[in-house]
Amino acid sequence: MSKEKTPPETEGKVPPEELYTKAIILKLDQYKDKRDLLSVLLDAGKTYTLEEVDGKIEKFMKGKVN
Repeated sequence: MSKEKTPPETEGKVPPEELYTKAIILKLDQYKDKRDLLSVLLDAGKTYTLEEVDGKIEKFMKGKVN
């Protein structure tokens, strides 16, 4: 008897991006050169994906605030 394998439920789905607090982001090595900037750009009560953080940095560097 052969049984057909069923794909895992997560197959084909994009995993959700992880959310980080301002405090955690400021401790990440990848942002060590931008800690001062991020301490101003990020709100303490919010969570962010790393993509959002990169977008905020990029916007600021282009002269656009928020």
